[in-house]
Amino acid sequence: MDQKHLLGLDDVYSVYAGNIVYPPGGSYGPRKQQDIQLVLVHSGSMEVTVDGVLHQVLPGQVLLLKPQHQEWFKFSSHQETWHRWISVHVPELTELKRNGLEALPNIISIPSELNRTVELLLSLQTQYEQTSNVIRSIGYGAIELFMAANFRSRQLQDLHPSILLAKDFINSHFHEELSLRDIASQAGVSPEHLVRLFRLHEDTTPMKYVWNYRVLRANELLIQTGLRINEITERCGFKSTYHFARVMKKQTGRTPTEIRLDAWHK
Repeated sequence: MDQKHLLGLDDVYSVYAGNIVYPPGGSYGPRKQQDIQLVLVHSGSMEVTVDGVLHQVLPGQVLLLKPQHQEWFKFSSHQETWHRWISVHVPELTELKRNGLEALPNIISIPSELNRTVELLLSLQTQYEQTSNVIRSIGYGAIELFMAANFRSRQLQDLHPSILLAKDFINSHFHEELSLRDIASQAGVSPEHLVRLFRLHEDTTPMKYVWNYRVLRANELLIQTGLRINEITERCGFKSTYHFARVMKKQTGRTPTEIRLDAWHK
């Protein structure tokens, strides 16, 4: 099943977020899980037995618990365990959706966005009911974030590590003057080898990727902000406003001014 269609907001009846620190040697259960629950471990550790299968959850990891499974929690014996959780109550799911949920991994690294989502829920649930659209939407978003992070981690596993390093460097330094040698140095390979890797895996070259990324970021700033053209030129690594206009025209068929006017006056 396509994971992006695994759940809908209408499937979510209520959402609750919690925050607790267990003393060393603490335990909880057994219990039968009634919700979809995300358990984020920040310190200590926990061993969670689900239907007789043991899962060890370490700091920086999030555990996905699924409805109608028997669970037993055992916390670190030598230090406190701090964890937070989001419980998303879904009263009824079709068999297709249940099977899709079961196919998701039990444990992944905590995405930073998920940490912020828990914090948002903890602050808002004192003002809104658990069944409110506001709380339900955020809880639903938390499940979506888990699935998106899992999908992205699988994509990154398939990506050549040198390409990943090169992209991370470009995405962080696109506003600076970049050369192929600079990028290759950060990727840990020769410039020639990096070109071969990009052509093989990305069907482009490193420098074409740089300029495509600059165009993408510039397009966003043109549409979403009121920054002047010369400011966007500098922020996105173009050599001059003339160069900026020429590259944008070549890549998009429109000048920066035309892009902005079209977006703002639709």
